Amino acid sequence: MNISVAKVRAAGEAYENLFSPYRLGDLELKNRMVLAPMTRSRALEGNVPNPLAETYYAQRASAGLIITEATQVSPQGVGYIRTPGIHSDAQIAGWKKITDAVHKAGGKIFLQLWHVGRISHPDFHGGELPVAPSAINPAIEVYTAKGPAKTVTPRALETSEIPGVVEQFRKGAENAKAAGFDGVEIHGANGYLLDQFTRDGTNKRTDAYGGSVENRARFPLEVTDAVVGVWGKERVGYRMSPNSLFNSMSDSDPVTTFSYLAEQLGKRGIGYLHAVDPLSDGANRISPLLRGIFKGTYIVNGGFDADSAEDALERKEADLVAFGVPFLANPDLPVRYRKKARLNVPDQNTFYQGEEKGYTDYPALV
Repeated sequence: MNISVAKVRAAGEAYENLFSPYRLGDLELKNRMVLAPMTRSRALEGNVPNPLAETYYAQRASAGLIITEATQVSPQGVGYIRTPGIHSDAQIAGWKKITDAVHKAGGKIFLQLWHVGRISHPDFHGGELPVAPSAINPAIEVYTAKGPAKTVTPRALETSEIPGVVEQFRKGAENAKAAGFDGVEIHGANGYLLDQFTRDGTNKRTDAYGGSVENRARFPLEVTDAVVGVWGKERVGYRMSPNSLFNSMSDSDPVTTFSYLAEQLGKRGIGYLHAVDPLSDGANRISPLLRGIFKGTYIVNGGFDADSAEDALERKEADLVAFGVPFLANPDLPVRYRKKARLNVPDQNTFYQGEEKGYTDYPALV
């Protein structure tokens, strides 16, 4: 059933589902609200997490689960300025302070493992080309230390190189464990490397990693298996965006493509599947179909508010709901939703880069 139009709740009606506890594997979540991963571009030199992130994430520890901003598993995976990594000792140490702060505040936090693939620029790689499944230029603009730059045609990964990229994710997962996280989410959405392999608009390979949907899903599933080998299946999530055109993405048959991937992830028994499938897409949403295929914990994301989230949970179309911008501007979003209080207005001018302003200075209810 389509949940694009949620029923309007009376002023005194409680959000019983949204604020009920949930068991995610062996983790007890205090509510069904998830802080969605959001790039904020505030990392320091060396892609080390900013100490301000200790405050930022701890402020939002009232979420049932926090998923961090996308975090590179290697230097090869970098495509944006001031985004954090999880491949150096300094980065691990920086994240450890953040996980300690979140745990002290009573929260649970997963790290999102990321490789941008072709959404990058040679300026990030000492002049070397970014890598991708196929040599197809996304023809977009990226932001480097020198300012905006047009993307270039990436280099297609050799078949022999792919195990090495899988190892980057495995090592990132291992480093996340050392940094004190409660689990990890694999970033397979929004047109980045795993998504590029999955969809036939960006994957034109003729080897074992291209062509059929089984071949195109091979690399994402190998990454998943490697990460599960570090964390165990219940502490691993996977994010996908089956309908997204972001970063020049396309697929000739997204229902078949993502149904297969969801089915295979389900067979592996991973902790959750996280679908970015905006309510605004209406009848074109694939998420309700995937919910029926993936039998484990299911997270939806994309334009939800308290009413539509409660409706999705009530209809059993999701187990958890992820909130992005509302949580960005309202560190105490669960309290505000419970009290039906007025929300802070987000300042889009401070979404990316900068320091405290628009990051840690949004007020909580007094």
